[in-house]
Amino acid sequence: MSVTKDVRVGEPPPDPLREAAPDRSELVFDDFYHAHFRGLVVQLAAYTGDRGHAQDLVQEAFCKAFARWDRVAGYDDPLAWVRRVAWNLGHNRWRRLRTAQAYLLRQRETHVAGPTPDRVAIDTALAKLPDRQRRAVVLHYLADLSVAEIAAQERVAEGTVKSWLHRGRTALAAHLRDSAEEVEDV
Repeated sequence: MSVTKDVRVGEPPPDPLREAAPDRSELVFDDFYHAHFRGLVVQLAAYTGDRGHAQDLVQEAFCKAFARWDRVAGYDDPLAWVRRVAWNLGHNRWRRLRTAQAYLLRQRETHVAGPTPDRVAIDTALAKLPDRQRRAVVLHYLADLSVAEIAAQERVAEGTVKSWLHRGRTALAAHLRDSAEEVEDV
């Protein structure tokens, strides 16, 4: 048995570990996932009011991104794509849950220990906002997205987002003021 050496001038020696290394796109996806998962969960938790539900939505959105990672990684802003998918999933589930909750509420009365009064006031005020205003407020104040970024994500003009934010803040202030006055009367 003879052993021959293949001499390659100017090239590094072959790396046997490189062949066993995982696919590069998986590493990039893993980094992307770990960098953005928590932030998206916080945003969706504020939108849905349920952290566990938000984690499920974000996880499902990342699963959809992973299945299309070669394409999604090439987008200008893959995070915006994942966020949009999560919001759409949340909206669809929100609609189904709202119907189910309305049915269940007609069936029986439930008593649950509630959160703090401040949290209740904020959640109640956010729930009273129209969907687009609530989404704009959450994206702007919790996700720290600029008006331009929200406009791009929602596919509307920046003036529309400014209008949603203005109306949302005004409505939130009114709802929170009303709830504070009710607390003072007690």
